Amino acid sequence: MSLGRKIGEGGTSEVFEWEGKSKILKLAKPNTKLSDIQREFKNNFIAWNLGLSVPQPIEIIEVNNRPGIIFERIVGKTIKERLFKSFIKQMNNPQPRIDLSDVQNTARLLSEIHELQHVELRPQRELLKWQILNIKYLSDEEKTSVLKILDQLPLKQQICHGDPNPNNLIVRNDELVLIDWNDATIGNPEADVAEFIVMIKFAILPSDTPQSIVSIFESVRETIIEVFMNEYTVRTGVTYNDIDPWILPIAVRKLYADAISEEEKQLLVNEIRERL
Repeated sequence: MSLGRKIGEGGTSEVFEWEGKSKILKLAKPNTKLSDIQREFKNNFIAWNLGLSVPQPIEIIEVNNRPGIIFERIVGKTIKERLFKSFIKQMNNPQPRIDLSDVQNTARLLSEIHELQHVELRPQRELLKWQILNIKYLSDEEKTSVLKILDQLPLKQQICHGDPNPNNLIVRNDELVLIDWNDATIGNPEADVAEFIVMIKFAILPSDTPQSIVSIFESVRETIIEVFMNEYTVRTGVTYNDIDPWILPIAVRKLYADAISEEEKQLLVNEIRERL
């Protein structure tokens, strides 16, 4: 079967329509190995089998010598798209009023995921250490200091998604669905929450974004974090003080990511060095 219309692209894959519009094919780029695809399929299947709100993984196939995964297609808008739509509606309002119910729902979904365990997921601490050691933006001494701090943090055994950013959260018929389970692990939920906070706090919008939208986003960054944490704390008892020690190792880990700009990485490096 030939590839359908291309509908998305990330750092490690391209996404195409498959068998009409009921399924998608997430096809690996050259920087992604078959073992990565197999791990993502397994992670996603574990989450789906536990009854979590995730796409159903269907099978692994090969197209033009590239491995890929066929998934149930989730039709809807991402949290990022919905947030920016609300920003656009408020462009001419001197006191923007942004609906952050999607942010609350994100906190609720993550709290449900973080209640669960599964022994077949890879250890979070092991992955974090590997990523920290393999970044190029810090000295060996700085990396060693980060690893020492990481080793002092408590160790838990809960399911964590690994990349709960607004592009991976899709609203389908009022249901929030979490996609892209490649980085799922068993470990500390605080790391997942820190991932969300770091992304909101340090994200740099594309250069062609209207300045009015940039201004609205800048004005609500901290509010988004506050709304998220208030909901997450109500549901789990975990506070921002519990999350803050994880900001450092997660900021370092994000330097390993392909999907963020060099400018954003420099902001992260500055934050890391302030915390060390």
